Amino acid sequence: MRRTSKLTRVAVGVASIALAATACGGTSSDNGSGSDSTGDAKGLAIAYDIGGKGDQSFNDAAYAGLQKAQKEFGYQTDDVEPTEGETDADKEQRLSSLARQGYNPVIGVGFAYGPAMEAVAKKYPKTTFGIVDSVVEGNNVASLVFAEEQASYLAGVAAAKATKSNTVGFVGGVDIPLIHKFEAGYKQGVQDTSGGKVKVVSQYLTQTAEEGGFSSPDKGKAAAEGQIEKKADVVYQAAGLSGQGVIEAAAKAKVWAIGVDSDQYKQAALANYKNYILTSALKDVGGAVYALAKSVQDDKPLTGTQTFDLKVNGVGLSESNPEFAKIAGLSDAVAKAKEGIIDGSIKVKTE
Repeated sequence: MRRTSKLTRVAVGVASIALAATACGGTSSDNGSGSDSTGDAKGLAIAYDIGGKGDQSFNDAAYAGLQKAQKEFGYQTDDVEPTEGETDADKEQRLSSLARQGYNPVIGVGFAYGPAMEAVAKKYPKTTFGIVDSVVEGNNVASLVFAEEQASYLAGVAAAKATKSNTVGFVGGVDIPLIHKFEAGYKQGVQDTSGGKVKVVSQYLTQTAEEGGFSSPDKGKAAAEGQIEKKADVVYQAAGLSGQGVIEAAAKAKVWAIGVDSDQYKQAALANYKNYILTSALKDVGGAVYALAKSVQDDKPLTGTQTFDLKVNGVGLSESNPEFAKIAGLSDAVAKAKEGIIDGSIKVKTE
C-alpha cells in the first residue's frame, strides 16, 4: 500500500538536526542493478520546469533546496535546464540520464514531468524519484504537493486589506487545475475579508504551458497593465517567470504586486521593484526538495504523497516588506486567517 503522510516541521527542513556528512550512494543503471561507474559520491539532482533557473520563483526555490543539501551532505549534485518545445520523451531522457549517472534522489520540478517520471521510475527501482506539484504512482516515487490555495487565501486577505480602489487582480500563467487552486484561494480570501465589497479581476496568460504562460514576462506585464487600467491596485501573480512582468507593471503604476512561491521582495533580480512587492504567497519547494534528499541520505527514503501545508509551514505568506506591517489591520487579519485554516474553521476552496 502506498504511504501517504504529512511532513513534520522538522522534516520540512530545519538545520538543527545532526546530519551525516557522506552521501547515500544509492545509484541505478538501466537494469536497476545499482552501480556507480565514476566512484564519486552522488546525491540530489533536479530537472527544472519551464522558465528554468533564474525565474526568481518556483525553479529558484528548488535550487535553494539543492544548494542546502549539497552543503550539508558534501556530495556531487546536478541541475538540468529544460529545452524549448520539449516533449515527454525529452523529459524522460533527461531523468533517465541523471538516474543512470548515479544521482539519488532525482527530482522533476513541475507537474509536466508526470508522464516521464512514471515511465523512468519503473526502469530505475533503486533510485528514489521526486516530483513537485503532481502525484505519480510508484514504490520509489515521492509526490511533493502543496496547499497553494491556503497561501493564496492569505494573499487574498492581504489584498483586501491593502486595496483602496476595491478592485484587485489575479494573473495566472496557464489555465490549468494547479493554477486554479491559487485563484480559488485568493478570491475566497478577498471575499471573506471584504464581505464581498472587493472585486477580483482574473486573467490567464495562455491555455497551455507550451504557449509561454510561465515563461513570458511580456505577457505578464501586458495582463497586469490591463488589470491596472480597470482600477486594480493590488495584483497577485501565479505565473512563474511571467510574473516578473506583472511585478514590473505594478511598480511602474505604483500599485501593489503580490509575489509567489519565493519571497520575491528579497530577490536580487527584482530589487528595482521591491518597494511595490507587498508580500509573497510562499511555497517551500526548497524545503520539500531538501526533505527528500535528507530522507535518502538517512536511508529512509520518502515515498507516496507528501503534503506541505500551513500546519507544517510548507506554505505561508511573507512579511519582509516593512510596509506590510504599516497597513491597518493587515497583520492581524492574516494571523487570524492562518489560525482558522490550521484549526479547520476556515475551509479553503481549491477550484
